[in-house]
Amino acid sequence: MVVVGAGECGARAVFELRDAGWTGPITLVGAEDVHPYERPPLSKAVLTGDAAPVPVRDADALREADVEFVAGVAASDIDRDRNELVLADGRRIPYERLLLATGASARRLPLFGVSYLRSQADALALRDRLRPGARVGVIGGGFIGLELAASATARGCAVTVVEAEPRLLSRAVPAEVAAVVADRHEQAGVDVRCGTGVAAVRDRGVLELTTGETLDCDVVVAGVGAVPETALAKNAGLAIDNVENGVRVDDRLRTSDPDIFAAGDCCSFPHPLYGRIRLEAWRNAHDHAVTAARNLLDADEPHTAVPWFWSDQYDLNLQIAGLPDAATSEVVRQRSDGVETRFGLGADGTLLSAAAVGTGNAVAKDVRLAEMLIAARAMPDPASLADPDTALKALLRAAKSTPQPA
Repeated sequence: MVVVGAGECGARAVFELRDAGWTGPITLVGAEDVHPYERPPLSKAVLTGDAAPVPVRDADALREADVEFVAGVAASDIDRDRNELVLADGRRIPYERLLLATGASARRLPLFGVSYLRSQADALALRDRLRPGARVGVIGGGFIGLELAASATARGCAVTVVEAEPRLLSRAVPAEVAAVVADRHEQAGVDVRCGTGVAAVRDRGVLELTTGETLDCDVVVAGVGAVPETALAKNAGLAIDNVENGVRVDDRLRTSDPDIFAAGDCCSFPHPLYGRIRLEAWRNAHDHAVTAARNLLDADEPHTAVPWFWSDQYDLNLQIAGLPDAATSEVVRQRSDGVETRFGLGADGTLLSAAAVGTGNAVAKDVRLAEMLIAARAMPDPASLADPDTALKALLRAAKSTPQPA
């Protein structure tokens, strides 16, 4: 078994293969010359302090699992006729089954002088520049951009966020949830500019905005999404999804070649609730690793896990289960402590999403129960869903006792 990509998905997959009973050789290929590490802390704990990136599993664990780890070498081609992976240094690695967990790269802007955050090296280089008093311009008001803004603010920087859309987190959460996040950034002193684009970055970090204004910045960093790494698959003639822009796989995460699977940020896949989607999320990478590893060993299991996302900014914890933009109506549950959970329902009443923001762990339990309700294909009564005196556990019990439609 050969796995390309040593991020969350690829590194988890090699251990899942062992847990599933595979005793043959496993090779893990990573383009970065470091051991597998978690990416979520890069925009948070790694930027705000002196923390090192957290390993997915350390070198000892890889050795104990008898995994050959090839680091610092990119895969350049797949010889499908001979079932061999070709590395950039000319080496060829034979495979019985191949898993592509190549992830995604930061979307680049046609602007000079902009930094990006995707890798350990990016985070460490950026951290050195986020000194107290530094003027930081963040392009993009999505999860990464806002986590960058919060971390830079915590380091004593003066931060401006520039977002082209009318509001922050425009494609990720309901407007009311985004408003809570925006207010918290403004309370922290961040200058939030929505409905504003960046026309150019002049010499010495001067941001020229589409409004005609200019911002003097010591650091300019962009968080404007990611582009799936599909070149290896495309060059090998595998099917590529031209809409979601990922390696196209079926619900078993199998590509158009039955011996090659793809998982994580690099692939688009069919979901029973949301249709064909591509996700950029830690949880999805982890869940895909489990499904892919089992199916590499012919388990023939469909991937049906409910998407889940989180973001920590200041003292706020934002969590989303499902996909809010799939819903056609909304139900709001407001607890006595003021925390709101916004549930999204489909046209037939099926629960499709839940989003909430609060301090500490205030929202974790409700969103976790909502995730379980979504997985159960629940069609809860909207009035009961809105009533904080009706326990979500009771709705879950009712959903599990209701026969699912064929």
